Amino acid sequence: MGWLAESLNSSIGKKFIMAVTGLSLISFLLIHLIGNFTLYGGPEAFNGYVETLEIVKPVIRVIELVLALIFILHIFNGIKLWYENKKARPDTYAVDSKKENTTFSSRTMIISGSIVFIFLVLHLATFWVAFNFSGDTHEKAMVYYSVVLEWFQEGWYAGFYVIAVLLLGFHLNHGFQSAFQTFGWNHKKYFPFIKKLGTIYAILMAVGFASIPIYFFINGGN
Repeated sequence: MGWLAESLNSSIGKKFIMAVTGLSLISFLLIHLIGNFTLYGGPEAFNGYVETLEIVKPVIRVIELVLALIFILHIFNGIKLWYENKKARPDTYAVDSKKENTTFSSRTMIISGSIVFIFLVLHLATFWVAFNFSGDTHEKAMVYYSVVLEWFQEGWYAGFYVIAVLLLGFHLNHGFQSAFQTFGWNHKKYFPFIKKLGTIYAILMAVGFASIPIYFFINGGN
């Protein structure tokens, strides 16, 4: 198995892991956003969604474990690739040609990724902990809806949430395209469509997630 570890630890191997984990997270975000949209239906609609998840709790736990592993692999390999690229690129070269050869999204991947990571930790510490460790099984849904309402009426939290998901949009825009390039799907005939699809997806995710705290902050969930 030494050859496998060596292959995955190579530059191409790390990019492959980034592509696979990135596309997995992209799929999860879409599903997560669809679930979050039940918040617009009020406590009853959201409670029904959460109670459905409670029924398949063991499966959810396995999914959470897999997602945690995917996040760790994605973050770890992302940092390693960023460090290796920074180390390999002379400063003078970076100043002269970096902006010409890269997009804004790609140049800010480490920044957007870092802020999104901070947001993820805060998000888990507020919503996920409250959802999993507050009240009994029957009451959790109502408790969780109340927590969503309470936190999104906090201006600093709602503001940070919006900023974080907008940066997530930039992160997704470049990540979507990079994943397909890594798999070799960058034919000049089809790649412009992939780029447009990635941009549309990134905008939908950013606007979709940002709309929720804005709605709750302005309307108080009413």
